[in-house]
Amino acid sequence: MKYTQLGRTGVKVSRLVLGTMNFGPQTDEPTSHTIMDAALDAGLNFFDTANVYGWGENKGRTEEIIGNWFAKGGDRRDKVVLATKVYGNMAGDGDPWPNHDRLSALNIRRAVDASLKRLRTDHIDLYQFHHIDRRTPVEEIWQAIDVLIQQGKILYAGSSNFPGWKIAQTNETARRLGSYGLVSEQCLYNLAERRAEMEVIPAAQEYGLGIIPWSPLHGGLLGGVIKKETEGSRRTTGRSADALANTAVREKVQAYEDLLDKHGLEPGEAALAWLLTRPGVTGPIVGPRTAGQLQSALRALELELSEDVLTSLEEIFPGPGPSPEAFAW
Repeated sequence: MKYTQLGRTGVKVSRLVLGTMNFGPQTDEPTSHTIMDAALDAGLNFFDTANVYGWGENKGRTEEIIGNWFAKGGDRRDKVVLATKVYGNMAGDGDPWPNHDRLSALNIRRAVDASLKRLRTDHIDLYQFHHIDRRTPVEEIWQAIDVLIQQGKILYAGSSNFPGWKIAQTNETARRLGSYGLVSEQCLYNLAERRAEMEVIPAAQEYGLGIIPWSPLHGGLLGGVIKKETEGSRRTTGRSADALANTAVREKVQAYEDLLDKHGLEPGEAALAWLLTRPGVTGPIVGPRTAGQLQSALRALELELSEDVLTSLEEIFPGPGPSPEAFAW
């Protein structure tokens, strides 16, 4: 397992992040525990979750599954760099009670205590803002976070789905207040979706944040979806089916699969390996539903893409270009 550093902290984390979104909704608890054990055995020590995972009436269920796994002992908790998130309404559907969601100081205090209870731990290594909060002053957010750090309930704060300007505003406010600031940004970033290269990633690099890409296979679109569809091993549904209905998108994905087939590469592994070559990336989030899917993701760590393949991938899925030059007409 290759390790890197979490942003500008001294924390060493694996080059892949174990995403747990499927634990509960799609993967039962025993299988989830098996996946986490296999991940830890392979040296994957960075686990990501969120208080809302489990969804609907089962919000918080994913954190409970992880907490039950920690409770098995074997130094599981000590070996894991644990990340979770705060923002969404945990009270149920509909309009939340005032201050019960988003990043209000009251909700942050309530949410972290609830997450700690579900996770059955005394601290969270990386506490992430799941979305920007347009209503709560950044000063209030940092005041709440600083208290949690002083109490030992969290070690670091990170962002998720923040635009570049918000990363700058949040960290400049932290600097003015004497707070440590954000150490990471979790953003949508993959071969087929590269808009983060315009402002989000440059802002993160400028402020020393680690980049943690989510949806590295773009909802399965980069995982060999057309081949599986042709072979009949999997029926394309959801967002992937909607995307492939667009002729231009289907042609790109077909060219992508043909290229990798020519070089004897597995699409999902190649998409992860490509992300691992990108500047500023700490580690992409993989969300295995089975132990087999985890093993496939781990193989990406040993995969070195040739310059020929990298050049061809760039031709199929070109990035937006450097900022600000790419803004020019």
